[in-house]
Amino acid sequence: MYHRQFFEQRIGYITLAILCAMLLISSRLFYLQVICCDHYASRGEKNFLRIESIPPQRGNIYDCTGTLMATNRPITHLVWNGTGNDALSHTQRTLLEHMGTITQSDMLQSKNIPYPITIAEKQHKQCVIAPDVSLAQLSTITEHYPNNPNIGIRTHFERYYPEGSQASHIIGYLSRYTEGDSGPVGKMGLEKICDDLLKGHEGSRIKTVNSRGRNVAAATQHESLSGTDIYTTINIQLQRIAERIYPENQSGCILIMDPENGAIRALVSRPAFDPALFLKPISYQTWADLQHKKPFLNRAITPYPLGSIFKLVTISAALEHGLLHPDQRWNCEGFVPFAGRKYWCNRRWGHGKLTTPHAFAKSCNMLFFELGKEMDIDMLANYAQRFGLGHSTNFLFPDSPGIVPSRDWKMMTRGERWWPGETLSVAIGQSFLMATPLQVARMISAIFTGVLVRPRILESEEVESFPLNLHPNTQKFLRQCMRLVVTNGIGKKVNGIEGVRIAAKTSTAQLSDLAKRKLGKEYLEHAWFAAHFQYKKEKPLVFLILVENAGSSQVASSIARELAIELKKQSKSLPNP
Repeated sequence: MYHRQFFEQRIGYITLAILCAMLLISSRLFYLQVICCDHYASRGEKNFLRIESIPPQRGNIYDCTGTLMATNRPITHLVWNGTGNDALSHTQRTLLEHMGTITQSDMLQSKNIPYPITIAEKQHKQCVIAPDVSLAQLSTITEHYPNNPNIGIRTHFERYYPEGSQASHIIGYLSRYTEGDSGPVGKMGLEKICDDLLKGHEGSRIKTVNSRGRNVAAATQHESLSGTDIYTTINIQLQRIAERIYPENQSGCILIMDPENGAIRALVSRPAFDPALFLKPISYQTWADLQHKKPFLNRAITPYPLGSIFKLVTISAALEHGLLHPDQRWNCEGFVPFAGRKYWCNRRWGHGKLTTPHAFAKSCNMLFFELGKEMDIDMLANYAQRFGLGHSTNFLFPDSPGIVPSRDWKMMTRGERWWPGETLSVAIGQSFLMATPLQVARMISAIFTGVLVRPRILESEEVESFPLNLHPNTQKFLRQCMRLVVTNGIGKKVNGIEGVRIAAKTSTAQLSDLAKRKLGKEYLEHAWFAAHFQYKKEKPLVFLILVENAGSSQVASSIARELAIELKKQSKSLPNP
């Protein structure tokens, strides 16, 4: 009886253990097959399915007349289709040598077959053996080997810049495309700023592979969507003119702008770069050379010492505060004494007796030193800001606000008080004052239109402007003075072009003590030329020229004359407002 009870008890334990084990197994199976179904189904599919992205075609970039500035071109690669052989046969080696002869590839014509090709052959995979083959080469290959299982082609689109390095600081450049990427990414200029519009949406393709990784089927899952085309305000004809005129060996910029709506019609920044350079790998030496030359710096939105162009601000403040009369006369003896030192005119032996407009036209410093004695620096700062200096222009590209010094600015940045002698330096555009060429172009435009307009680079941008807070008589006097600069002042080089009316201001912006000029070119002054241009009754333009370390404003004036002559030729073909 006891043994029977013991036996039944053991049977009960065994049964319970079996039930527990079955419960655990069932629970595990339920977990694997129901709860984790999607996870393991996905992992199973990855054994024979491959999802590849289909890069979209990037949107085009046009000028304002519809001329292509950036587009896409098809790139065809010659590829080797592996057929699963453990080693390349004699026939295959001969085929590769012939491909090397057609494509002029030294690598394929050598006796040593590149390692990636032997691996691709063994593993039933593809390998590029000749990148970017020409149409003539492709035609020859197709004619000789129309159905060869080892020879294939692969095509994708690559960014193409028809104008080369022209307008490179506007267009920018892309990251290099590599296999498997969803597409190149904008790294500078419009390619970066408008990347979301230009890049489009990628598609996807599902490929079925066998156990050796060979493709056996393919189907498109989602079609790719091309990027949006964008239209710039650039006029490619004016851009070509500006690029051709600006000296290759000089650094600086040229800006051409519509003063009424802020449209940038041409922008040249030197040194420039070829955007296509980054579509392929570049050497460390090439990159080092590029860094030394600083070609990626857009000088049109970079702050520089302003020099005599700021005299427009000084005269405006003096007129509106009753410190200057338009008919007032001055006697320039070459210097002005102040606080125990001499402040020299740009003409050390003096200009003699001058009216206010003629003193401005000849850029006589004496007049502005005398005004600087009577002015407060905060007054000058206020009028500079009325002209848009010291603030961003809200251009599409991030531009610098520059520097407009004031008492508070110096105390905050330098921890020092403002000295009266510094006001004299600011009155002629020196001291801490900094402005971008784009700010100056907008400032000149405002003098002739009465409004500060926001510079535009895309046709789709709205025209934005607000009134220039100056009395109309002050604006009229500034225009008269700028006209006199060309007819009877230091800007006479651009005078006498038939049918052309130009009002301008030149500037030689000092960078350091004049005693350092002989130490090297980097100590020479920057040259500016800012002008309002109109041919007969055609639509006016504002152009600005900046030449770094030129030493004299006459360098910029020479470029300005050549530009004015070319603008006259092109004025009838300019786009309508």
